[in-house]
Amino acid sequence: MKSYTTGEIASFCGVNFRTVIRWIERDLMVAHRLPGRGDYRVLEQDLLDFLRQNELPVPAEIDNSNRVLIVDDEPAMVRAIERVLRRKGLETRSAADGFHAGTLLTEFAPGLMTLDLQMPGLGGLNVLKLIRADKRYAALRVLVVSGLPDPMLKRAMEEGASAVLRKPFTDQELNAAIDRLRAPER
Repeated sequence: MKSYTTGEIASFCGVNFRTVIRWIERDLMVAHRLPGRGDYRVLEQDLLDFLRQNELPVPAEIDNSNRVLIVDDEPAMVRAIERVLRRKGLETRSAADGFHAGTLLTEFAPGLMTLDLQMPGLGGLNVLKLIRADKRYAALRVLVVSGLPDPMLKRAMEEGASAVLRKPFTDQELNAAIDRLRAPER
C-alpha cells in the first residue's frame, strides 16, 4: 500500500508540513516513524480516513473511490462486471482467487471490491474474514456477488460484507448496488 511523506500530505491539504507533524503528534493522524532519521510516513488508507473524518477534500491523486477490485473465478462474470463498471468510468482490476486478491488489495488499493463466495483455494468468506481482521481495509466496501443460497449470503453479511447481490443480476441491479456503496456516508 502506498505511503506519503508529511511534505506530500501538506501539499495535498494546502498546509505547512509542520502542521501535518502536529496532527500526527496529537494522534489525529495515524503515521509510522522510519528508523534512523525518524521521518513519518502515512499509509494511503490512513490519509483517506483522516481527510474524510475531518471533511477535507480528497485529492484526485489519492482518491480510491473510483478503483474496484473484482474477485471472481469465472472469466465471463469478471468481463460482465468490468464492462458495467468501466462504463461508469471506474478503474478495475480482477483476481481469480483469494490469494491474488490479497496481493491486489495492497498494490491497487481499491475503495470497493466485488467478491464471489465460491472460488478455488481461499474462498470468499475466508477473504472477507481476513479483510475485516485487518484495520488497513476497514473502509473497504465489499459487495458480495454470489449465486449461493440465502443462508450463505446472510453469513457473508455477518462476516462484514457491505452488501450482497444475487447472481444472476442485471446491469441495472449492479449499477444500483455500486452507486449505493460509493455514496458518501452520512
